[in-house]
Amino acid sequence: MELLTDPAVWASFATLVVLEIVLGVDNVIFISIVSNRLPEAQRGKARRIGLIGALVLRILLLASIAWIVSLSQPFVEIGGFGLSWRDVILIAGGLFLIYKAATEIHAEVEGEEHHEAAGAVRAGMASVIGQIMLLDLVFSIDSVITAVGVADHLEVMVAAVVIAVAVMMVAAGPIAAFVARHPSTKMLALAFLVMIGMALVADGLHYHIERGFIYAAMVFGGFVEVLNLLRGRGVKRLRGI
Repeated sequence: MELLTDPAVWASFATLVVLEIVLGVDNVIFISIVSNRLPEAQRGKARRIGLIGALVLRILLLASIAWIVSLSQPFVEIGGFGLSWRDVILIAGGLFLIYKAATEIHAEVEGEEHHEAAGAVRAGMASVIGQIMLLDLVFSIDSVITAVGVADHLEVMVAAVVIAVAVMMVAAGPIAAFVARHPSTKMLALAFLVMIGMALVADGLHYHIERGFIYAAMVFGGFVEVLNLLRGRGVKRLRGI
């Protein structure tokens, strides 16, 4: 009850919820794209199971705060460069994200119809759920470290993460449906994933790129895409389509 009546706790909770939702933007984009590889009837279920698994994973990470903090400590030094397990996870996750996005871009360039037919065969439910949880593990490292830095109570951190994942569950479906309806937005989203992957690799190599710059580029690119979609609708109206 003391936590519920403490204004400082509520302030840290609100701040953490906002930060967790903002940090989850990357994950929502990835989930939206990878879930579209499944037949339509399975997409929602895959997103829900993947995000529930991701939520359990984040709570377990929060419960292992001492271990999470230790991940930032270098375990080997190479030419004056201290490499920590956090760096390894970020670099591996960033490379996987770049590979995944580049593979999808290549498939899109080769032909959308062929890609969808082949993707329906290749992408299984377990594979998609596994990819969602794998990438969420990478995104969770910084998310959990941020939570530890903002809030002092485990209950507050868990509550904020639960709300953030709930928002991701609500947002992933509409975003995935929008991307499926508008192929050009999928290419833009894939380009964003390449950029995010590069930022993760750079962060793992101790070249930190402010997330604000990345989100600003994403907002600008999204605004340009909206203008393109509106232009396309205008052209169709003029042609009577």
